[in-house]
Amino acid sequence: MSRIGKLPIPVPNGTTVTLNGNTIEAKGPKGNLAFTVSDLMSAEIKDGEVQIMPRENFVKEANERIKANDEKGRKKMTFAEALDPKVRTQWGTARANAANVINGAATGFSKTLELVGVGYRAQMQGNDLKLSLGYSHDVIFKAPEGIKIEAPKPTEVIVSGADKQAVGQAAAEIRQFRKPEPFKGKGVRYQGEYVRRKEGKKK
Repeated sequence: MSRIGKLPIPVPNGTTVTLNGNTIEAKGPKGNLAFTVSDLMSAEIKDGEVQIMPRENFVKEANERIKANDEKGRKKMTFAEALDPKVRTQWGTARANAANVINGAATGFSKTLELVGVGYRAQMQGNDLKLSLGYSHDVIFKAPEGIKIEAPKPTEVIVSGADKQAVGQAAAEIRQFRKPEPFKGKGVRYQGEYVRRKEGKKK
């Protein structure tokens, strides 16, 4: 079985998860999110947990392959190996996306960026982020819908929201304004990001 796909997704307290056909809808303190599971998968809510599994016909086919393989005396085949490849590749992905929707509605996600460089600083201008990154002009970044941006310190920016993909995209766009350069390490980087350094030219 898929090591990720087979894991049940616990529903956090204060979060409501409903199943509408093949669409998982989550409502929680951070917002309302939905994710439609592939037609190759089926979703089930049981005992406060969400389970993603391949559809019954694919499970049946996999069990038949395992049985036929055993009858021929070949090396034992795992369920994941017997499963149709297109189903196997989507199983873990579907489970991960469903977990992101449920956890995003419950607690949300955040990314922290650090500004490294002399004179580099960030400050809020209403809901927009104003960045001084060594250019002749300031850079203004407008927060996308559903995304909250904070600048608790002049050299720190926190991007948060319920949608993990949207949070990551917004943080990546801010980092793109001045990516870390390899000689002095100046630029905008993720918190904890390792910047590979190069040795400058020697006189």
